[in-house]
Amino acid sequence: MSKLQKILVRARRQVFSEMVGNNPSIFQGEGYDFIELREYMPGDDIRHIDWNITAKLQKPYIKIFREERELNVVIASMLNGSVYFGSKRFKQDVIAEITAMLSFSTIKNGDLLSSYIFSDKMESFLKPSKKLFSVHKSTDEILNFDPLNKKADYKVLADTLFKRLKRKSLIVIVGDFFEIPDFKVLAKKHEVVAVIVRDRLEETPPEMGFTSLVDPESGAVLEGDFNAQTVKEYAKKVLVHDRKLYATFRKHQIRFTKIYTDGKIGVSLRRLFEGR
Repeated sequence: MSKLQKILVRARRQVFSEMVGNNPSIFQGEGYDFIELREYMPGDDIRHIDWNITAKLQKPYIKIFREERELNVVIASMLNGSVYFGSKRFKQDVIAEITAMLSFSTIKNGDLLSSYIFSDKMESFLKPSKKLFSVHKSTDEILNFDPLNKKADYKVLADTLFKRLKRKSLIVIVGDFFEIPDFKVLAKKHEVVAVIVRDRLEETPPEMGFTSLVDPESGAVLEGDFNAQTVKEYAKKVLVHDRKLYATFRKHQIRFTKIYTDGKIGVSLRRLFEGR
């Protein structure tokens, strides 16, 4: 099986079988809430007549419902050079599987799904759909995207989605978030959720001694002695960065989770969306 097929099969299995139960989808479903009964009025939809009450009272009564609008789910993947890395799996592959799982759950729930790929510009866009083909298409685009020498610009992502999305949406942004994004305005208009994808070696790298590293965003070569002290200082900087990142998300009421390349994707996503 190809990498795409394996990811789709694994994601679909978790959504359509392992996640079946009292919670059939990661997201809350759509439907209708019954509010009250009232007498039929000319122009009312006769399909809403409650025939039992009508027979008892000898007058036509209809059920009044409040529609719970279907979700408009938008999945935006940030594919810059740093996602082309992984000690167990490439972060790019994990982002593809996260997208597949969220997409299958959206389609299963009968909601509208649209997806974007960003770097320092909008790279691709799949229009809203309820068809399974859109899951295959979006996952395939992520897997085959070349992120090398591309930079992340979360401002472009936020500005683009703010302008393009007219209807209130659930926006799931997936990336490694080594930059602190400003989603304040976007989060006021929509519900924004962040999925941070990391490899453990990025946060706690091993001692490598004198070596050369290549920046996957710029292609620049960094040479240095990665000894115990250097690694410790680097890990501390990542920790400080992440604390600031989490504080920013909480300030703007953005829910978030971190998924490592060797982690259980389904479990993390389920916890993230429980109680929504």
